[in-house]
Amino acid sequence: MKILSKEQQKQFWSDGYLVVENVVDADALKAMQDDFAEWAEDSRKHNEPYGETVDGRPRFDMDPEHTAENPTLRRVSAPVEMSQAYYDVMASSKMTDCVTDLIGPNVKFHHSKINAKLPGGTTAVKWHQDFPFTPHSNDDLITALLMVDEVTLENGPLEVLAGSHTGEIHGLWHNGIFTGAVDDKVAKASQKQALACAGPAGSVCLMHTRLLHGSAPNLSNHPRKLFICVYSAEDAIPMSSNPVPTKYEGLIVSGEKTNKVRSIPYEIELPQKPKTTSFFDQQAMS
Repeated sequence: MKILSKEQQKQFWSDGYLVVENVVDADALKAMQDDFAEWAEDSRKHNEPYGETVDGRPRFDMDPEHTAENPTLRRVSAPVEMSQAYYDVMASSKMTDCVTDLIGPNVKFHHSKINAKLPGGTTAVKWHQDFPFTPHSNDDLITALLMVDEVTLENGPLEVLAGSHTGEIHGLWHNGIFTGAVDDKVAKASQKQALACAGPAGSVCLMHTRLLHGSAPNLSNHPRKLFICVYSAEDAIPMSSNPVPTKYEGLIVSGEKTNKVRSIPYEIELPQKPKTTSFFDQQAMS
């Protein structure tokens, strides 16, 4: 089902991002919020990353300030494996239709996670592009960031540099160290022109994989949870391992499997074993 107008599609390809409201209804949002609340409650019993994903790495991570009295669950990897609500939104919602409008007709799923900034947390995200973390044979990849809570200018919204998706792919290695971020000069220049992506719960920010972005800590008393799904055109083939492995990688969410491969030339430094960042910091949380 077509969701985006021609004007919206044009805006996405011009700016590298687009915010669309009301892609998830109230019932689905409530189910997603309830599931996260259960996970946050369970996190009170833990003081280090816990749970297990398909490759044995932890599923849940907390802010350094996390305590049983004040839980600050900040990340859930592959929630679509544990929650029917999150799976349904990933696979067959208006959000999925929006992605298809942009890179369809044949679209497949790559990975998902929840990045939460709860009151009292200090999590910030350095400026980066997603493509170096998930390089493919072509760059028809979209990161869909669903606002599970209302996102305001105060609770750590995604910040983007409009139009940067048409520029170079910036390295994440500096002085021989993998940092997961662009260099300070690029980050400072991006911050000066940054635009915040805010909206009511149920909105989605569709972001091109090459767009420069980051975000500040949550300075409010209101939570900010983003359900983040990465999709690619069916003819885009992964060139490195999945940073958030899932049993649903490659799931066709629109159209059909053609087994065709489309490539574009580019140069990129692939992330390898980091020297200064944890597994969770590698995941380029937005």
